[in-house]
Amino acid sequence: MTNTLYYGDNLEVLREHVADGSVDLIYLDPPFNSNASYNVLFRAPSGGGTDASIEAFDDTWQWGPSAELALDDIRATGNHKLHTLMGAIRTALGDNALMAYLAMMAVRLVELHRVLKDTGSLYLHCDPTASHYLKLVLDAVFGIESFGNEIVWQRTNAKSHAYTRFPSAHDVIFRYQRGNAAVWHTQYLPHSDKLIKSHYSNIEERTGRRYTLGDTLNPNKNRPNLTYEWNGLTRVWRWTKDKMQQMHDDGRLIYTSNGMPRQKRYLDEMEGTPLTDVWTDIPPINSQAQERLGYPTQKPRALLERIIAASSNPGDVVLDPFCGCGTAVDAAQKLGRQWIGIDVTHLAIGLIEKRMHEGYDTDAGPLQFEIVGVPKDKDSALRLAEDKPHDFQNWFCLKVGGYPLDGGRKGADRGVDGHFYPYENSRDTSTGVISVKAGHNIGVAMIRDLRGVMEREGYPFALFLSAYEPTGPMKAEAAAAGVHENDFGRFPRLQILTPADLFHGAGAKLPPLAPINRRHARVETRSSHKAGGQGSLL
Repeated sequence: MTNTLYYGDNLEVLREHVADGSVDLIYLDPPFNSNASYNVLFRAPSGGGTDASIEAFDDTWQWGPSAELALDDIRATGNHKLHTLMGAIRTALGDNALMAYLAMMAVRLVELHRVLKDTGSLYLHCDPTASHYLKLVLDAVFGIESFGNEIVWQRTNAKSHAYTRFPSAHDVIFRYQRGNAAVWHTQYLPHSDKLIKSHYSNIEERTGRRYTLGDTLNPNKNRPNLTYEWNGLTRVWRWTKDKMQQMHDDGRLIYTSNGMPRQKRYLDEMEGTPLTDVWTDIPPINSQAQERLGYPTQKPRALLERIIAASSNPGDVVLDPFCGCGTAVDAAQKLGRQWIGIDVTHLAIGLIEKRMHEGYDTDAGPLQFEIVGVPKDKDSALRLAEDKPHDFQNWFCLKVGGYPLDGGRKGADRGVDGHFYPYENSRDTSTGVISVKAGHNIGVAMIRDLRGVMEREGYPFALFLSAYEPTGPMKAEAAAAGVHENDFGRFPRLQILTPADLFHGAGAKLPPLAPINRRHARVETRSSHKAGGQGSLL
């Protein structure tokens, strides 16, 4: 199944949903064993709102039953080299966090090797924390002969003095291929300004095209068929006489003072400088980048576009088993590839869903793709609320167009769990507040508390998202909050939504909502927007 997002453990998803030899290109940017927790930063649109963050993933590891199970799975694969290697590393390192991380990665790399086509390639993005161990694992899974490159990506410049070591400024990307016929397209860098000035300083007066002059003589002197007289000179020429005449007629020859022809070689016909395995030309995502989503390990789309262009063809299937905020998925869609993304958090899946709809929906309709493992109806949403209330909170916030606040921080905010950003006019946004309740114990006091937050903080809108149906007094209290009017129409200030409402088309009645963490465009106002329903961004 392609053009699909899967929520769940990628090991289980690979085994259950991805067939042998069905994937053309794999890119994975797994946790780096950094012993740190990473948060997504939600930066409100300009004009109001609260910046917030929520934990995206915890890159800390410890030895335990899951690591032992991973080693058991490796033994069961029959890959003797990998089994022997993991035993040797365990003997050397002991049962610790690094060994647990390597066991987790090894068993997944076995599955990734299984799903890759014979013409496919795998790119593993890591850093020096564990890169040398990961290369040994890759050698055991793919075979030493399948190693293609160790790519060095300069992800940053040194930001401060390092008094005990050289500053760290690069990541490592290992490229392996499944067979001898892996897809490969050489990538080129544009010629440098220095090279253009030194070698392409000539400018054709008629067209303005830059060019350099090349030799017209053949280095092989023993070519009777290419030996003839041209412009009074008998030489062994690079082309036949007919070809030389064609070059002359096309204006591609310039003659020196002694009559020697020189070939015009135009800059715009040169492919550029072949790309090496040291990449210094793609900067990381910075705070002002248009594509910035606030995801802690987000990689620039240009990096993924380069990888996808080098090792796949249009229509091929690209898989990212640790898809995070979905940069590989985004780049694959842009370049006309099919894609599969897997992540273990509802937050990541929700962010990717938003990213793809915001980036690719058109007037002809929304981008079509499947999402597997997330609630699809009322009953599955209630199961999520019962089993994982925190995940339910994140899922529901994102589903209605909002963004979670500090992991659902409680306390002074009296249960404020998220924000959303409605347009007030074609440019300016306000901030709405969200409260989510996953349990059965709900009542009118919660609505009163939320109204108090609205009045105290000046929120024009609020959403109370409840897993279960509200009571009559709760509905009456919400209606008593009144309406808010702006350039898009009149809207209820406080609305209650349940999963049943969501799946039966009774969504919130709101103005168009602004995306966060990136610039947003002007939207149409009341003159072209139907009041009373949630609009879409242009």
